[in-house]
Amino acid sequence: MNLSYWEIKTWLTNIDYTIVGSGIVGINCALQLRNRFPKAKILILEKGILPQGASTKNAGFACFGSLSEIIDDLNSHTKIEVINLIKKRIKGLNLLRETLSDKAIDYQNNGGFELFSKQDNKLLQDCLDRRNEINTLLNPIFNQDIFKIQKNSFGFKNIEEHYIFNAFEGQIDTGKMMNALLKKAQINDIKILNNIQIEEYVTTNSLVKIKTNQVDFNTSKLLIATNGFASRLINEKVEPARAQVLITKPIKNLKIKGTFHLDKGYYYFRNIENRILFGGGRNLDFKTENTSVFGQTEVIQNKLETLLKTTILPNTSFEIAHRWSGIMGIGKQKKPIVKQIENNVYCGIRLGGMGVAIGSLVGKELADLV
Repeated sequence: MNLSYWEIKTWLTNIDYTIVGSGIVGINCALQLRNRFPKAKILILEKGILPQGASTKNAGFACFGSLSEIIDDLNSHTKIEVINLIKKRIKGLNLLRETLSDKAIDYQNNGGFELFSKQDNKLLQDCLDRRNEINTLLNPIFNQDIFKIQKNSFGFKNIEEHYIFNAFEGQIDTGKMMNALLKKAQINDIKILNNIQIEEYVTTNSLVKIKTNQVDFNTSKLLIATNGFASRLINEKVEPARAQVLITKPIKNLKIKGTFHLDKGYYYFRNIENRILFGGGRNLDFKTENTSVFGQTEVIQNKLETLLKTTILPNTSFEIAHRWSGIMGIGKQKKPIVKQIENNVYCGIRLGGMGVAIGSLVGKELADLV
């Protein structure tokens, strides 16, 4: 790229903080840095025309974990670890709402529902057997029981008669959220360069030398917030995980309202205006879906459409309006990685599919490292 004197001087000289990734984590990191360092020069690099990965592609679930997910987490985490994960998600959601306002992100508290297919009778029974135990575990956080039993009131088919209801779960408009974050960054004089991808960096005692596909420059601090794409730059225990999503055309007199989890959360759907947004199916082909390449596969898309026809909208005609995918960052542990990597280099990654819930908090924690 042949840059002018003005371009170099205004955008690429005397940079205090460079953040890689303009998603939820990256922009919240920049906003926190601006609060702490009002005169600092803050630059965000974004490889896409919009925030890539999951920030503009997620389903907009403002949740902290279904009952079966929490039970499953207790198999690989201690009770204290699970409690801390849930506290972090709640704190992150509250920070997101405080930062942008419920109106700006179209936050709606319609509750969350966990459905169980006829083949999941054992899973349902396990959830029913341990519901009181989990409610007791979480009672100090919410000061009341979280998970309750309700009858199938939405007319879903091929599921167990009862499902688990969580009144604290909400939903947001992902596009409005990211638009509000981008506006807030601009107002706070945070510069964002799109269509620019960092290829490598070299650290010295006083700065970091950055090489991109467009231009090379120096920065005092480098903060990496690319979640599922982080392994392209740094050696940390995070793997990319693709999530495929579709949305219907408007459906007349749609009665479904809320966020819904099915098959241990591997499938999830919600209403958005008078449409159904439906995603998931990674468990059908983990190997293929552990990728950082966007796209859809026939096996998963066919399964999503089948479940729409047989379970979610069994008596309703519908058409698919659009399909897309997002890339999450996952690992064996669900705790995010927020740490200093080397001299003047830091990361906030591995959000485990909970970017909406914890992204704001991880961004703040990342900024607080410097």
